[in-house]
Amino acid sequence: MSANERIKALKDAPPNGWIAFNGDETKVVGYGNTYDEVVSVAEESGVSDPLLVKVPKDWTATVMGG
Repeated sequence: MSANERIKALKDAPPNGWIAFNGDETKVVGYGNTYDEVVSVAEESGVSDPLLVKVPKDWTATVMGG
């Protein structure tokens, strides 16, 4: 997955939600508003051990370094 694809995936994720990537981080396998929801979506996609990323509520502090 390219850096641009990863950025798009993060932008598409629900604020304060979760995103799941497959084990080698080459594909998004699900989004969810809660941890349990994204794990369930990933498992339904056939990925039993996804890489999970918590999405911030607001990217401002993350981008601005504060």
